[in-house]
Amino acid sequence: MTIPQPGIFAIGTKAHHHLQFALRGEPGDLLERIGAIRDGNGTVAGANIVVGFSPTLTERLWPGQVPTGLTDFEPIVGDGGYTMPAAQHDLWIWLHGASEDAMLVVARQAVETLAGVADLVAEEQPFVYRTSLDLTGFEDGTENPPIDEAIGAAVVPDGEPGAYGSVALLQRWEHDLAGFEALSPRDQELVFGRTLADNAELDDLDDHPSAHIARVVIEDDDGDELEVFRRSAPFGGVRVNGLMFLAFSADRARLQTMLERMAGVDGIRDRITDFSTPTDSAWYYVPPIDLLH
Repeated sequence: MTIPQPGIFAIGTKAHHHLQFALRGEPGDLLERIGAIRDGNGTVAGANIVVGFSPTLTERLWPGQVPTGLTDFEPIVGDGGYTMPAAQHDLWIWLHGASEDAMLVVARQAVETLAGVADLVAEEQPFVYRTSLDLTGFEDGTENPPIDEAIGAAVVPDGEPGAYGSVALLQRWEHDLAGFEALSPRDQELVFGRTLADNAELDDLDDHPSAHIARVVIEDDDGDELEVFRRSAPFGGVRVNGLMFLAFSADRARLQTMLERMAGVDGIRDRITDFSTPTDSAWYYVPPIDLLH
């Protein structure tokens, strides 16, 4: 069945769990174990399950299936030496559903099922904050397309390598909330390019090219926006906190351009990077259902 993994588009879930693994055994054994973790539609015990593979592992499993231009994540160096570091792993499993306890149960089962084949090397448990806000208080995912248009933004088109799968970008960002909260409300709005009260785009956005929204809205040659489908969520506690940025795209290019603009490769760095720092970045290919069977 050549359809995208449905968990990409299952919105409204409150509890999330990200697991990243390093391969120990043979790729074929890995697929067999993944089949034991998920059922036919990718849900287990109330958890939506999305599975992604590094570009290198994807090529080993399904030669020729890697989407155009997709490689393992390489550090991005921008203005003044600012760097987005890489932390590319082999396998990523994203669990999300209604409750944290259910996600933890499924996460533990997944780790146990993969024992001896893949080792857990990174884990985060994001959550929904208030009305899907970032911990800064600003709305997250404002530029998301409506769900009926999300497939076009997130799924590789028919006829291209990796068709019906998706390119996923996973980044862990640590916030400096104290620094951000020390700003005046107006200066906070200038960081994001939106008002805090009603999430409206600033009228004078053209005068603030380093505002976040000015950096991450990508257009094609005809001036049409190239959309991605974001599924980010905050993580952490009092001392360490931030955002697990997750986006799905029909290609790597638009997300790569977005990251380069945020890092200031063109000389203008995203103002948000003064208050949030990426610690890990990875690309994953999220194959269609039939490749997981």
